[in-house]
Amino acid sequence: MPELPRVAGAHLVGSINQPTAEATFRVVAEDLGSELARIPDGEVGERFHWILFQGAAFDAVDGLSRLPIDPIIVAGFDLRPLVLDGSVAASDLVFGPLGYADAAAASYADFTRLRDAGVIPGGTRLQVCLPSPLAPITTYVAPADRAAVYPAYAAALAAEVDRIAAAIPADDLAVQIDMATEFAYLEGVSLGGGPLEAFFAEGGADAPALVDAIAGLAAELAARVPAGAQLGFHLCYGDVAEKHFVEPTDAGKLVAVANALSAQLDRPIDWVHLPVPIERADAAYFAPLAGWALPAETTPFLGLVHHEDGVDGALARIAPARDAFAAAGVAAFGIGTECGFGRGPADRTASLLALHREVIAAAG
Repeated sequence: MPELPRVAGAHLVGSINQPTAEATFRVVAEDLGSELARIPDGEVGERFHWILFQGAAFDAVDGLSRLPIDPIIVAGFDLRPLVLDGSVAASDLVFGPLGYADAAAASYADFTRLRDAGVIPGGTRLQVCLPSPLAPITTYVAPADRAAVYPAYAAALAAEVDRIAAAIPADDLAVQIDMATEFAYLEGVSLGGGPLEAFFAEGGADAPALVDAIAGLAAELAARVPAGAQLGFHLCYGDVAEKHFVEPTDAGKLVAVANALSAQLDRPIDWVHLPVPIERADAAYFAPLAGWALPAETTPFLGLVHHEDGVDGALARIAPARDAFAAAGVAAFGIGTECGFGRGPADRTASLLALHREVIAAAG
């Protein structure tokens, strides 16, 4: 019987409900710092609602216009689709700065000051979280124009990675690419605008081809992360009011995407984070983890920590995960929450961070 893997270390997906990056760094370092290799800035300010602030970047592009319909307001943002208005060729669309590099540079200044002061443990990296290009394109561009607009936005996001790499030394940087919209395509669900058509894949409904195509898009962005910087992926089924857009049947599609990312990237992947629904402590959910094919240098993190059922619930989910990972030869995996918890109550933050440490101790 294979040896069961250790449970070691925690990972924070990105959003943490604090008013500033400094406040995030302080509470995280105090309550969980010793268990983390990297700390995000909490996705504060305009990034509070993940990618919704990107609508302003689309509005600023000559050649794109909103559909002339009533505003579609979500969390204060207008989600009316944009279309090519004919004034500029799609090949000539140019996006300005998207805001991610500026935020990362500002947070890095706070991060290094606090690390120099001993608040943040030495050796910890700043984690910068970015969406895949597919997410904002799907959210803000009308279906008929997504394929045409995608290259311009993907180029702008790649330029943000380049600016981040110029502002933050590689040995201080960890870049996470968030992949959530991808699983709406894989699951064939609607995100509010009707069934999603995979404009980026031949025969979009064919699952193996779709997995490879999805991984290929994300890998193009990931390849811009410089050598020496860490790279990771957060695979996600969404987080609206702390609910997935659809509950995964099992971890099969998550593992398939993780394996495809590894196959398509020449550089190391340092971590992959996968969600675990609170209801799933059964072996069937975790069984696909036996097919985990990433190298030992990639640490899997399972989002099995839920504030509702604490240590006992996490341990119940860890047991079948250990069995499945053991079959794949995984020596160790870490833990986290299903998604970021920045849109939950702020007064839950410290206790939720402490819960990670309690779970790791109990699983040891």
